[in-house]
Amino acid sequence: MLKETPQLAPDGQPYRISTLRNDAGMVVTLMDWGATLLSCRVPLHDGSVRETLLGCPSPEVWHEQSAFLGAAVGRYANRIANSRFTIDGQEYRLTPSQGAHQLHGGPEGFDKRRWRIQRQNECEVVYRLASPDGDQGFPGNCDVIALYTLTDDNRLVIEFRALVDKPCPVNLTNHAYFNLDGSQSDVRGHRLQLLADAFLPVGADGIPDAPLREVAGTSFDFRNAKTISQDFLSDDEQNKVRGYDHAFLLQAAGDVTKPAAQLWAADNRLQMTVYTSAPALQFYSGNFLDGTPAREQGNYSAYQGLALESEFLPDSPNHPNWPQPDCVLRPGQEYVSVTEYQFQAL
Repeated sequence: MLKETPQLAPDGQPYRISTLRNDAGMVVTLMDWGATLLSCRVPLHDGSVRETLLGCPSPEVWHEQSAFLGAAVGRYANRIANSRFTIDGQEYRLTPSQGAHQLHGGPEGFDKRRWRIQRQNECEVVYRLASPDGDQGFPGNCDVIALYTLTDDNRLVIEFRALVDKPCPVNLTNHAYFNLDGSQSDVRGHRLQLLADAFLPVGADGIPDAPLREVAGTSFDFRNAKTISQDFLSDDEQNKVRGYDHAFLLQAAGDVTKPAAQLWAADNRLQMTVYTSAPALQFYSGNFLDGTPAREQGNYSAYQGLALESEFLPDSPNHPNWPQPDCVLRPGQEYVSVTEYQFQAL
């Protein structure tokens, strides 16, 4: 009998896969490369199980995609304009990864690292990562912990913690793509409620190009639930980036007990509620997913999954006056960000 060769990561070592289960029958799978969510399977009332995350056929194929599928991203999630910022009068130049700008922590960000498993059991896994001084241009050593927990009431809880020894912007998130219909359909049929009064306009490069704007009277008003398709590509703001790829400043203002967003499958058999201590959610409608390797077969198409990334507003290091907490973490402080995705069969 032939022995199956283990799949190896870019560092030549096998991937370490962790599986979380709860008493309700929900199953979440992760890997240590990128502290990545690979799968999130939720039972429905008829006894069937629905996959809610986009993913690749195998960890090896995962490296062929550039959409950050399910990965932990940092040190700074989203974009930093012109790959530079200034702290206490000193300018720092980062390693660009999207034209002149840095996206999701740089070309070798946290999504492209092996995280060390510090602790795991059937309901949680704790990953740890050490980012050295100068990593992707960021100042200081940064010690990061990512805790993934599955609760019996079908909450997937993601908690990031970080410490630094020099002042540095820290903005960590998980880049999961959801499709509550099982990833075979277009997510624009989902209903979405975003409990936010303002959004941040951006240019075609995703960099903020105007002040925060009230959602009232715009296609960005999701305060009352509506299908994503209702106002899709109905204005210049969306057309710049082929859909929604914008940060929304949340009404919850960091209160993790208050819902930040709710999402319903097009067939209305599954609902997801998002809670977060972060000030903003980046709603990305999967505008550039074309060609991303799909779990089932072939490739995903644009708009086949959506992301609701909990984070600071993009380019916050260059906009210290925005109405949110300071994104610069200083020695002696601890960065803590908690996000919960709760699933409910309908």
